[in-house]
Amino acid sequence: MKSRFLALAGFVSLLLSGCMVGPKYVKPTAPTAPAFKEAPQPGDGWNIANPSDATPRNHWWEIYNDPQLNALEEQVDPSNQTLKIAEANFRQARTAIRFNRAAEAPTIGVGPSISAVRESTNQPYFNKNAANNGTGNFTLPVDLSYEIDLWGRIRRSVTAAREQTQASAADMESVRLSLHAELAVDYFELRSADADKKLLDDTVKAYSEALQLTQNRFEGGAAPKSDVAQAQTQLEAARVLDSDITVRRAQYEHAIAILIGKPPAAFSLSSLPINTTPPVLPGIPAVLPSELLERRPDIAATERRMAAANEQIGIAQAAFYPTLGLNVSAGFTGTSILNWFNWPSRFWAVGPSMSQTLFDAGRRRATTESARAGYDASVATYRQTTLDAFQQVEDNLAVLRVLSTESEQQHRATTSAEESLQLFQNRYEGGVDTYLQVVTSQTTALSNQRNDIDIMRRQLDASVLLIKALGGDWNVSKLPKV
Repeated sequence: MKSRFLALAGFVSLLLSGCMVGPKYVKPTAPTAPAFKEAPQPGDGWNIANPSDATPRNHWWEIYNDPQLNALEEQVDPSNQTLKIAEANFRQARTAIRFNRAAEAPTIGVGPSISAVRESTNQPYFNKNAANNGTGNFTLPVDLSYEIDLWGRIRRSVTAAREQTQASAADMESVRLSLHAELAVDYFELRSADADKKLLDDTVKAYSEALQLTQNRFEGGAAPKSDVAQAQTQLEAARVLDSDITVRRAQYEHAIAILIGKPPAAFSLSSLPINTTPPVLPGIPAVLPSELLERRPDIAATERRMAAANEQIGIAQAAFYPTLGLNVSAGFTGTSILNWFNWPSRFWAVGPSMSQTLFDAGRRRATTESARAGYDASVATYRQTTLDAFQQVEDNLAVLRVLSTESEQQHRATTSAEESLQLFQNRYEGGVDTYLQVVTSQTTALSNQRNDIDIMRRQLDASVLLIKALGGDWNVSKLPKV
């Protein structure tokens, strides 16, 4: 007796667990290299951070040591509406797990009914001897249906939903990383605009003094009228640039306001020019190409979707096999409310059911081929996302490496241009040179000074984009265990 019970328990367990049809997921390989091509070399002018200087956990922007930037970044997570959309999408994807997991349990329903029926004695072919004044029927059925997951269709559906949820979580982290990086870039753009504004304000002041000097010399007969016209032209051109820079600054200020969830009218930042001498850039943590696959949330999202696509193949293949179900119906039925719940009013029915599609004109085969094609596309998407990530890292490594050298060259050029301007101004005041030489040196000096600011801006932007390309402080261990 005991052996029979064990055998029956084993058979039921086998039915409930079933087997899995379809391919087992194996993570495909991705193109990679042993090292980044554009990695900094000794003498490049900038260094990779030491292990002790690694990016701060959860707050990578703190490496810039800017309290104002830190305060703004802290407002992104609780206030940005784009991030709230991504969070809602993640919560929505997570409910799909519970929806598919519900199929692992039986479905129980109840449908009580009360009815009274009287047959018409005048209907055709009716036996009038069976006529009565009507019948009543009081029914309380409880129905149970359960699909036994013989081929793994339900289990694969749950797994696919879980992997899609992890992909949605990675999507959310991609949005978060992009928003924080965008805020940092906009912030540095605004601060560079402040530096440009300060430079142009100082330039307008210097050109106003130069105009006064030429007017004094003209009135004293020491300079022609053309010198005054040239000085006036230089001054007005500088004023145009000075006015125009306020437009760019306002646009970046508005962009920052939207990123932190505020209307532009309710937000403002005071002027704080960026420091260009000497430039202070954070160290970038060393990352190998193989590690990049674990640090990028967008790569993780495509990899999870690839795993979900693999499950769809198994789900499609399960349709070729019969479906086994268990149906149970029980309850009470009586002719009146008085005998509705009497023990003789009970009824029950139980039994398995099996269904198998014999011919569908190739529908299941087409579904399977579609699932395989979808998986192949997800593999290509995964590999292309990986290649794009490598390109982004290499691009920004190259930008930082080149700009480091360019910055030093530009500092020297700016210093030389400022010295040249001072010399020509002194020679003009001494009557040795014409004012055209001063105008030319003024234009050259201003151009080099603005290039100094622009290179610093590009360096900061590239460092932010490199941190973003490296995944910030994220890694796959932060995927939720759903």
